[in-house]
Amino acid sequence: MRIRIEKDELGEVVMPAEVYYGIHTYRAKENFQISKRPICRQMIKGLAIVKKAAAYANYDAGLITKEIRDVIALCCDEILNGRLHGQFVTDLIQGGAGFGMNMNANEVIANRANEMLGHEKGEYYPVHPIDHVNLCQSTNDVIATAGRIAALRLSKKLIVEMKKLKDAYMQKAEEFRNAYTIARTHLIESGPISFGTIFDSLANSIERDTIKLEAATKGLLELPLGGTITGTGFNANEVYKEKVCTYVAKFTSEKFYQSSNLVDTTRHIDAFVWMSSALKLFAINLNKVANDFRLMSTIIGNITIPRVQAGSTNYPGRSIPVILEMVNQVVYYIEGNDLTIARSAESGELELNNTLPIVLACLFESLNFVRRTIATLRSKVVEEIKVNETTINQIQENNMFVAYITSEVGYHRCLEIVNSCDCASIAEYVVKEGIMTKDHVDEILDIIHNKSKV
Repeated sequence: MRIRIEKDELGEVVMPAEVYYGIHTYRAKENFQISKRPICRQMIKGLAIVKKAAAYANYDAGLITKEIRDVIALCCDEILNGRLHGQFVTDLIQGGAGFGMNMNANEVIANRANEMLGHEKGEYYPVHPIDHVNLCQSTNDVIATAGRIAALRLSKKLIVEMKKLKDAYMQKAEEFRNAYTIARTHLIESGPISFGTIFDSLANSIERDTIKLEAATKGLLELPLGGTITGTGFNANEVYKEKVCTYVAKFTSEKFYQSSNLVDTTRHIDAFVWMSSALKLFAINLNKVANDFRLMSTIIGNITIPRVQAGSTNYPGRSIPVILEMVNQVVYYIEGNDLTIARSAESGELELNNTLPIVLACLFESLNFVRRTIATLRSKVVEEIKVNETTINQIQENNMFVAYITSEVGYHRCLEIVNSCDCASIAEYVVKEGIMTKDHVDEILDIIHNKSKV
């Protein structure tokens, strides 16, 4: 194996010659092996967009040559197209407010750029990771900006899946518009309600949560880029500061803009808290849906959901609502991530919040988990739900029959009938016990069946 030696203020490191990352990334990789997972793909792409925008702004400011601008931009385009992602090796949980992530991007881009220009990796000539790729930037504004880009893109992917789930609910609402069940309050049978009405309410809930998430994405559009270390723009060229966010907006086709108060946007990370809170609200509603479907498919039995795997090693044929149980667990995880994000945001000290890596790790994880969860819920449960109309009609008939005969036999007598009934149909029971004649019962059934159709 070919090797190369790189140096920093701490000393020398022997590295594989073929890797595109450098000594700063290597040290971060060695220091932080916590989650054993690298940063997510959208964050890698967010970093590439920031570095490309910075290169263009630095060229406009006269700080780098056109050749260096173009080769940095070309490297960033490769990353945006999916290349070199395996070279981003720092753990998603790290100290230094994301210094390792930032240097990982700087070193990969610099080494790839120099390779394109005919030089060896590790030479850092003519393109240097700090002097050129990171010019006019700080970890503090780079990571916060790349995180916003990544979170926005992941949010939009989630919203697409949310709209698909809403459409699935609406389709079920139309399919079961005339299918009825018995509404329940306090888990006790109440009046009749159509499945169309139930699924309409679920679709409406999704629409409301989508609006909340879309509102939260607007907070991600305000960027701290150009503020460098503390938001004051220390060591950043004025032309660069004026143009860099414009290039971010151009390269993403999103309405990103530079914050009017970069110190504020550097000190506070509430944009990420807002997104996490909106996501948690959606997750809470999602959990209720999963719990309701579990009750309806098991205890109540008025719907059937698909059987997607064997349910037991001891009871052949047993069916367990495993998808719905998975939803419950994901929601609990999201709630935990939201708490971590909130606690991290409030713990920021003075001009910087150094907990941003765990905030981004939790937020990206939550966005991805929820998106995959609702896609699974939609395809494996919602789209395949069936209504058990025989059971529903019997429950509805029993409730309406008892309510109707109360005026004839009295409340307490009806209560005795309900408690003593030993068959599925109360109407059949009162005939069998001689409480009413069959003709009279048939007459009552005709009346309540006609009423239920109205």
